[in-house]
Amino acid sequence: VTLTTMENVAVFDSPGKGRGLKASKEFWAGDVIFTEPSVSAVVFDGYKRICHSCFRRQDKLQRCGQCKFAHYCDRTCQRAGWAEHKQECSAIKAYGKAPNENIRLVARIMWRIDKEGSVMSDMQLVTLDELEDHLNDMTEDELKEFKVDIHNFLDYWPRNSKQHTVEYIFHIFGVINCNGFSVSDQRGLQAVGVGLFPNLCLVNHDCWPNCTVILNHGNQSAVNTIFHSQRRIELRSLGKIEAGEELTVSYVDYLNLSEERQRLLKTQYFFDCTCEHCKGRIKDDLKMAGREVDGVKPSEDQVKEATDFCFEMLEKMENARISGNYHELVKICQNTVDKTEPILADTHIYLLRMYSTLSEVQAYLQHFEDAAEYARKMVDGYMKLYHPNNAALGMAAMRAGVTHWQAGLIEVGHGMICKAYAILMVTHGATHPITKDLEAMRIQTEMELRMFKQNEYVYHSMREAALKNKPMTMMHEPKSVEEGIKNLFHRRK
Repeated sequence: VTLTTMENVAVFDSPGKGRGLKASKEFWAGDVIFTEPSVSAVVFDGYKRICHSCFRRQDKLQRCGQCKFAHYCDRTCQRAGWAEHKQECSAIKAYGKAPNENIRLVARIMWRIDKEGSVMSDMQLVTLDELEDHLNDMTEDELKEFKVDIHNFLDYWPRNSKQHTVEYIFHIFGVINCNGFSVSDQRGLQAVGVGLFPNLCLVNHDCWPNCTVILNHGNQSAVNTIFHSQRRIELRSLGKIEAGEELTVSYVDYLNLSEERQRLLKTQYFFDCTCEHCKGRIKDDLKMAGREVDGVKPSEDQVKEATDFCFEMLEKMENARISGNYHELVKICQNTVDKTEPILADTHIYLLRMYSTLSEVQAYLQHFEDAAEYARKMVDGYMKLYHPNNAALGMAAMRAGVTHWQAGLIEVGHGMICKAYAILMVTHGATHPITKDLEAMRIQTEMELRMFKQNEYVYHSMREAALKNKPMTMMHEPKSVEEGIKNLFHRRK
């Protein structure tokens, strides 16, 4: 592991954006520009099967005997997490319960500042005092929520810890509200907590960025705690970046229209996005387009009607998903697709949401042929919209590869897995668990493809036998469209 130095980047005043980071040298796709451990991070409220030290998902966790709240993989993780948990442990016991995730995170950050001062390593480019809290930009209602948290924080904060002014506590709450970054489980498929990474906070937003952020958990299986490289983020280059160029990441999913992205950025991060893609409304037309067949386009009214119908159905889908009624969910989506697919283009973002949901739910219900068909349509649309090295495109290609493989469509399956692997090598790097999974799948599907080309009949009969012995369990329970990898930047509920 290369030791993190920050000499690859420089802080500068970015026109119209305040402070930003620029590259001090040239980078190519997949380069790690810097890595940074969190100042602190906490597991979300209500997540029971996540280790509080390494954030891995495990079924059997040991809980802290003192506070009964913190859970760990084993003694190694418990020891590794003790420095961060020590004061929290007695505070939870005294308070009688664990407070919410924001209060827990603020307290952990403040104990760390009290112990180590505001600069915690020589890599740190910015102190927590200098980070934006945007308290002046908040609405009355938002401030009210904050006041409830602060009231509870003051009850929770131990008398024997250093006492701080309410202004200072307010500032730290404001900082995590607009700078908190979601921490995912080891597969990188689901956000399970939130942490604060000060240097990452300096990287400004662009809807079509030149960098991406992933979380790398390091090697938690090593017996010696010294090798438990802390959870850390990596800022990775998506393509060629010249020395002196500003480094940017995207805070919102590009699969929204410009106007919607701008609204999200304004309400959550308090700035007006003026990036090229917003100014030029680039690809907005594709995202709301009608389907052209043999030179014939549907009328604007037909497209609007189909778009509105999809939008209505998205809400119904969400309700069916929340109540776990997956057969109903499939029915709604299927009906919507049958009705609107002849009218809407394959890049229409509401249709793509239908494809995404259908592919996920059908895979979960073990209807692999259907899942494969919709996953392929989803990838086709994504390829026309996303940056070629977008992580969401890589994950979609992976889903398409797995579902085609499960459906016995080995040629397309192998092709998709190779495509996903190429993207994730850039966005996640060779050592990330998900890239390793893909590498194993690539070798497996390549072998099966060779077998298939030699003798299709033998291949299919072997496959049947293998499936009977071991049903494939790749898919998690379906999550909402907004969750998952797209929404890395943590937003308060």
